[in-house]
Amino acid sequence: MSVQIKPRILLTQTLPEVAQKRIESFDDIELIHWKDNVIPHSELLKLVKGVDGLICMITNKIDEEVIETAGDQLKVVSTMSVGYDHVSIPALKSRSIPLGYTPDVLTDAVADLAVLLVLTAARRLREGISAVYNGDWKVWCPTWLLGCQLTDKTIGIIGLGRIGLGTAKRLKPFLGSNGRIIYAGRTMKKEAEEVDAKKVEFDVLIKEADVVIISCSLTEETRGMFDYGVFKKMKNSVILVNIARGSVINQPDLVRALSENRLGAVALDVTTPEPLSPDDPLLKFKNVTVMPHLGSATVEARTAMANIAIDNLLAGIKGEKLPYRVELD
Repeated sequence: MSVQIKPRILLTQTLPEVAQKRIESFDDIELIHWKDNVIPHSELLKLVKGVDGLICMITNKIDEEVIETAGDQLKVVSTMSVGYDHVSIPALKSRSIPLGYTPDVLTDAVADLAVLLVLTAARRLREGISAVYNGDWKVWCPTWLLGCQLTDKTIGIIGLGRIGLGTAKRLKPFLGSNGRIIYAGRTMKKEAEEVDAKKVEFDVLIKEADVVIISCSLTEETRGMFDYGVFKKMKNSVILVNIARGSVINQPDLVRALSENRLGAVALDVTTPEPLSPDDPLLKFKNVTVMPHLGSATVEARTAMANIAIDNLLAGIKGEKLPYRVELD
């Protein structure tokens, strides 16, 4: 009687509790689980050998070497993220290995955070909190820590996808009767009608917007697109928010622009690199708020993402169509 060999699965980090218990409950797979924080690339290369499936995170570089080291039996790569710029698409495509990702379920969480960042920058929340804790909060003064309202302002969104649209819907009530939403992207979005958003060219958006929200995918086209030349064209009162990927912004150029007082305020949930060093020059500016990539950091969103990643993995090792598959062509 032959013994059936269980598929070997590598999980590169611990999932939220409910999803972790779920994947550990399967008795028809052999789970290899890296239980510490981010797995070093050298350890990833050791553990990935001979696996049939891989659940990875945005912190894992799934390059040609990883895919080749895994071996010919690798059937699926499932990333617990919407973005997949950390995965080598050519390496997967050449081997016809499907890639699963986790769209839709983090839209609300990230859009909520985008609004938080806009309001944090507009109302100088970082400076206000620091004043309380540093003992700088003195008597009430009519001109102290004045921020700005969003009433009658122009909101510019780069990339009106699910998250961009969700952000626009949340911000629209703040704008009053004379505020407006504009967006820039490769295509006209039918959904823009839901928020009365107007499509404009990128150069128009960066010149006219009072708030610029970066919500686009990281591609070779968008990498470093926010550089010094772009910052020079913006209003010097502009609020810049990035909830996409850190590399969409040329960070040294951003530091230069801030040093020259070319921007009103900046709020970032993503940076390059991550984590950002405490002595990074970006953090010396009072009008800059940096969050440690918390866009999808809710129990609800991360659990849903993890479960989708598991579903994609299970479908892949069975040779079935992935519920959420990246089109590699």
